[in-house]
Amino acid sequence: MAAAARDGELVLLPLGGAGEIGMNFNAYGFGPPHERRWIVVDCGVLFGRETTTPGVDVIMPDIRFLAEQRENVLAIVLTHAHEDHIGAIAHLWPQLGCPLYATPFTARLIEGKLDEAGLSDRVRVRQVPLGGHVGIGPFEIDFISITHSIPEPNALAIRTPLGVVVHTGDWKLDPEPMLGAATDENALKTLGDAGVLATVCDSTNALVSGTSGSEARVRQSLTELIGTLKGRVAVTAFASNVARLDTVAKAARAHGREIALVGRSMHKMFAAARETGYQSDFPATLDEAEAAQLPPRRVLYLCTGSQGEPRAALPRVAAGDHPNVSLGRGDAVIFSSRIIPGNELAIFELHNKLAALGVEVLTEQDHFVHVSGHPCRDELAEMYRWTRPQIAVPVHGELRHMSEHARLARALQVPQAVVVQNGLMLRLAPGRAEIIDEVPSGRIHLDGRVLVAEGAGFARARRALGYAGMIAITLVLNDKGRVVADPSLIIDGIPEPIHAAIRTAAEEAIRRHNPRRGDEEKLKENVRRAARRAAADAWGKKPVTRVEVAWV
Repeated sequence: MAAAARDGELVLLPLGGAGEIGMNFNAYGFGPPHERRWIVVDCGVLFGRETTTPGVDVIMPDIRFLAEQRENVLAIVLTHAHEDHIGAIAHLWPQLGCPLYATPFTARLIEGKLDEAGLSDRVRVRQVPLGGHVGIGPFEIDFISITHSIPEPNALAIRTPLGVVVHTGDWKLDPEPMLGAATDENALKTLGDAGVLATVCDSTNALVSGTSGSEARVRQSLTELIGTLKGRVAVTAFASNVARLDTVAKAARAHGREIALVGRSMHKMFAAARETGYQSDFPATLDEAEAAQLPPRRVLYLCTGSQGEPRAALPRVAAGDHPNVSLGRGDAVIFSSRIIPGNELAIFELHNKLAALGVEVLTEQDHFVHVSGHPCRDELAEMYRWTRPQIAVPVHGELRHMSEHARLARALQVPQAVVVQNGLMLRLAPGRAEIIDEVPSGRIHLDGRVLVAEGAGFARARRALGYAGMIAITLVLNDKGRVVADPSLIIDGIPEPIHAAIRTAAEEAIRRHNPRRGDEEKLKENVRRAARRAAADAWGKKPVTRVEVAWV
């Protein structure tokens, strides 16, 4: 091996997913600092929220540090196909331009994204078989089958001259996953026996005791529950949870119901599963219009929208805005999913809209209809007993999850547990990990079709407009700076009784203007302040206020 490789460092650089649940992007570098070569593990997104980022569809990591040395970025390796692990590929790949490695189901979904983005002819997606191995520069990577809530999740054993890193991706321990293989316990134990430098591990449920539960138990419970319902039944779940779709379909068939898939993501995931060898015994499905003609007791809809996403299928049904599906008194909706933190208000609003239609709403709060795809504390303990790393590095979690994960690892006698955050470079060396650098990092927003930096201010401006409305005032001045016409006011999002006070204040500020002693900018600022102050005095809120000048 070259001297540069022997003398090099192994570093982990998270640029997304450390300090948040989502937007996973972890870079591993090997070699001396001046010629370090990199692989990236996962390339995901967060979804924007109207309360904090209005108008923003998705949020992605700022990867300028790696983009500036793209010739040293060898590959992006994908652990599985959830959006928070693959959703940013089409947007960020042009900055890196490297090959992608993924198992067949994940590769199929990535190829669909690249095709939609017009990149399919430029990007090389290399399929790795389940349990496969790839060599990428100084990295030798084994794919290890684990269980999660989507087909083909993988842990990665990343072998380097300084030791092996186990990067778990998202996982749980499910002895009966119902679709796909169980976790390859022997492979993980073998790694532990040979010696693991670091385990970089999912922290989502680090605060939850016990285990996450098995899909087999959900299948039994859902089958029993659906058998008690008499009207139309809609089940909403994450479309990517292909095993759950299979569970619902078999429960429907057991009770003489026909299946209809409702929602674009549901059709997309189902097609990808079929094309890669899953769902071969899934019952025949009806289209929405055919299902609507069946007696209520004969139909079951599998719908997107479990998180209250306004454009998804179930929220449109609840709003009476779906062209083919309607629900009413005597029907039931089963939410076979968990509430993702931050989505509570949208989901509860959806529950209430359904209840107003007379629909019975059934959730994990009152029935056993869901299990998590992430490890709880007993499962984390098992992973550390198997891999026995020198270093634990919690990722994929908010800071409180990662901190508790680190405490648990120390209690399990892992010699060192290090909590990192996005942008901090962690050196991994036998017996010791330490943060050695901080690189530029942050977030990029996809605003419509445009990528903008998080600090560009659009979200803040939109929140201000949503909270207190807008005043736009146009002044008409002649070439001597005198006001020669009444001001034009556009007042939007402000109660009607406040308008007169705003207009009066603006006109008074104009009346006090002396063009010989004040310039245009001073006039504009005086009018702006007067109008905004009048709104605040009369209403208690300060609207966004703009003043422009037209010259005649």
